[in-house]
This record gives sequence, C-alpha cells and structure tokens, in this order.
Amino acid sequence: MDRSGRFAALLTLAVCAAPGPAWAESDPRLTGLWKLVSYEVEVRADGSKAPVMGERPTGYAYFTPENRVFFVLTGEGRKPAETDAQRAALMGTLVSYSGTFRTEGDSWTAKLDVAWDPKWVGTEQTRMFTLDGERLRVLTPWRVMPNWADKGETRSIVTFVRGKD
Repeated sequence: MDRSGRFAALLTLAVCAAPGPAWAESDPRLTGLWKLVSYEVEVRADGSKAPVMGERPTGYAYFTPENRVFFVLTGEGRKPAETDAQRAALMGTLVSYSGTFRTEGDSWTAKLDVAWDPKWVGTEQTRMFTLDGERLRVLTPWRVMPNWADKGETRSIVTFVRGKD
C-alpha cells in the first residue's frame, strides 16, 4: 500500500474509532407504542397518593428506534373549552413533550425540544422504569410539577401497557 493509501486507511480507522454520539442505540425493551393506563401522584410531604388525571386518563408514549420519545397524556373527562379560564384549566390535565432519549439500565433521560410547558424545553428529564411483560411502570424523581405545583414536591407513578394499535 502506498503512502496515500495508508493515510486514507488510517483516517478511516480514526473516524470509525472516534467516540460516537452520547445518544446510543434505542433500547428495544421500550421501542414502540405504549397506552396510558394510570397516572398517580405521590406527595412527598405527607406520602398521600392520588390519581390526579382521574381514574381513566388517556394518552400514549411512543419510543422510536431512532431514540425519539413522544408523550401525550390527558386527564379523564376533558371537555372542550369555551372561555379563557376553561382553556387555562385544561393545561392542568395535560402532559405532552418530545425529545431525544438515551437509556442507562432501568432509566431513560429525555432531552426535550418540545413541551406543553415551555420551562421544560431544553431540560433533561430522567425517569426510572420497570417492565413486567407488556406493562411499563414509570417513576419520576421528586420535583415540583407545573400541573399541581400547589402540592409541593411530588413524583409521578405512570403505568402503560404495550399498544396494539
């Protein structure tokens, strides 16, 4: 191999060996559609738990093979709004965001580029999860959630089943 061929081979090897992006390949355990089953919140101050989105919330999470996640979660019994106050109240029964994600063991971290609350855009949101067959249980860290900030620090316990649609 001549000198230019060796240089090209070394350059190719260097590029291939260079560290890749921080966002690794998608976790096949999560990939696909998940249908919301329940959304419960635990209050840190007193340990109380409540289904803040109602007994039958609706929504989906979708994890793509390209490491993008989409969440649209809505509370039970939402009605069309006719006034500004009603439109504002609907925000309390909505959680929606998207971003790229990476997994590490039984947690994922999503770097958000779209969110129902602009304060979340640009943040990293980490969630712990457990899988039991077709059921995905998600636990957030303790934080003040915009939708129920009056409760102080809370954590969400969100359950999904693998979507069939």
